[in-house]
Amino acid sequence: MSTGSQQGTRLNKYLASCGVGSRRACDALIQEGGVFINNSSCSNPATRVDADDIVRVGRKVVRPKTTETILLNKPPGLVCSSSDELGRETIYHILPPHLRHLKNVGRLDKESEGLLVLTNDGDLALKLTHPRQKVEKEYLVTVNQAFSNEVIDKLISGVYTPEGRASAKSMRRISPRRVSVVLETGLKRQIRYMFEAVHLKVTKLVRTRIGLLQGGGLELGSWRALEEDEITALQLNPKPRRPAADVMRATKSGSSAKKSARKSTTRKSTGRPAKKSARRPTGKKVFRRKKK
Repeated sequence: MSTGSQQGTRLNKYLASCGVGSRRACDALIQEGGVFINNSSCSNPATRVDADDIVRVGRKVVRPKTTETILLNKPPGLVCSSSDELGRETIYHILPPHLRHLKNVGRLDKESEGLLVLTNDGDLALKLTHPRQKVEKEYLVTVNQAFSNEVIDKLISGVYTPEGRASAKSMRRISPRRVSVVLETGLKRQIRYMFEAVHLKVTKLVRTRIGLLQGGGLELGSWRALEEDEITALQLNPKPRRPAADVMRATKSGSSAKKSARKSTTRKSTGRPAKKSARRPTGKKVFRRKKK
């Protein structure tokens, strides 16, 4: 046990990881004098617990529960719930019994498919879902008809849905009816409601990325345990993309051409007209929300 060192785990967090209760409930329990470290009563929630310390709550010795985190590639047709009042099949029907104690982090609606995290780590679940963390989720969206880029601009600017005003962080067109959509928020049926607001119907919705983590070839309906580095990747967002080199060259070339054209207008009529700069193809356009 240590009081001044930053090593070890804070007592309130340690108790919470043992399943004693929330950190607030553990704080109250500690301050009431019901917690002992190495047979000595401890009333300071900030006390650090070392690996070889013995912690008791009353007469019961408590130890941290082992945390488990898995990644499931959810198929359509299943609801994200431990039980369903309508008798529909849930994601737990395709998980083995020893994993059915895990809780899903966020939801995918019944019709949607893709990556879903399940864990018994409450801190991780909070980090992945709290709005202040702004963890990105990326989706491959197919709609019922082709649409213009003006629709993408509207969805990034924000539209009104039954759950409130909603917007995408960025969007990338893949085909006339398919786009990649990145969200930082997780309102109920957010993407479906957003497209309904611009008179389009989502026909297929697949979550392809959470933070930096992608499926890595995980088959539909399959799951796998996540390693520590993958759990870390879940909590990190990709760095903003810089324009591709050919886009930057084309932009610079275009600027030079415009300057040459302006200069040519001041020359005598006997001068040669300025040549237009040829632009290289810039690929698929990525639309992002403008920073305020």
